Amino acid sequence: MKLKLDGIQFNILLDESAHHSSKIPVLFLHGFTGCACDWNFILNRLPSNYFPFAIDLIGHGETDSPGDEDQYTCSAIVRHISAILSHFGFEKIIIAGYSMGGRAALSFSLKNPQKIIAGIFESSTAGIEDIAAKKERVEHDFLLADKIKKEGIESFMEFWLSSPMFNKLQTLQNFDDIKTMRNKNSVTGLANSLAAFSTGLMNSYWNDLYKLEFPALLITGENDEKFTSINKRMVQKLKLAAHQIIPEAGHNTHLEKPELFTNLVLGFLNKIER
Repeated sequence: MKLKLDGIQFNILLDESAHHSSKIPVLFLHGFTGCACDWNFILNRLPSNYFPFAIDLIGHGETDSPGDEDQYTCSAIVRHISAILSHFGFEKIIIAGYSMGGRAALSFSLKNPQKIIAGIFESSTAGIEDIAAKKERVEHDFLLADKIKKEGIESFMEFWLSSPMFNKLQTLQNFDDIKTMRNKNSVTGLANSLAAFSTGLMNSYWNDLYKLEFPALLITGENDEKFTSINKRMVQKLKLAAHQIIPEAGHNTHLEKPELFTNLVLGFLNKIER
């Protein structure tokens, strides 16, 4: 469905025929260049007492891609999520996010802990602590944003998806379909997302993780050494967290190993209910 809030039209993937008032909402947030459809594999696998939905984040999929970079910042994305939840009357949710969507989910959770029942963070991070490293990452993402503007979406996606981070993704039978979906993004949307929601611009939340008192599941791929290392550290700072490593998977575990990912999520939800 399309929903216009604060002048921005969002695309939201949900079962409009379902009565959700008595169900637990579960929000799924995609990663950079992705879309709500990335979560299709799991939306109908959740037990009937849950109401899953996914959104196209600003600048992605069928959601608007405005020219104003201020609409793509971390605080703006947190505000967008809040507005969507308010529209549906969702007071408390389970939030799940992958990579960039995981950073958005973590940011939202820290700003609105009273609204979170539980969190699922896949291949995500609490930010960059070192000032020099933050500056280097911002400069790197600005260069990528310029690359998108100069070369266009298809050229950029060839470059982006050829990264070693996505080695496992490249071996999937539906890899061409994944690439086709990502090519539908806009130059403005992706460039502004990199420029305004760079990991280097995101607050470092390492010293705030202890404040999150809800159950959390961290998921990374065995072959994604960088984020597995990051999440091993994160789980030690969270009060009620578990870290699951999916074997023979890289950065995008939910597309590479959807069954294993789904089983981990279902097991996590089952433990919350007890």
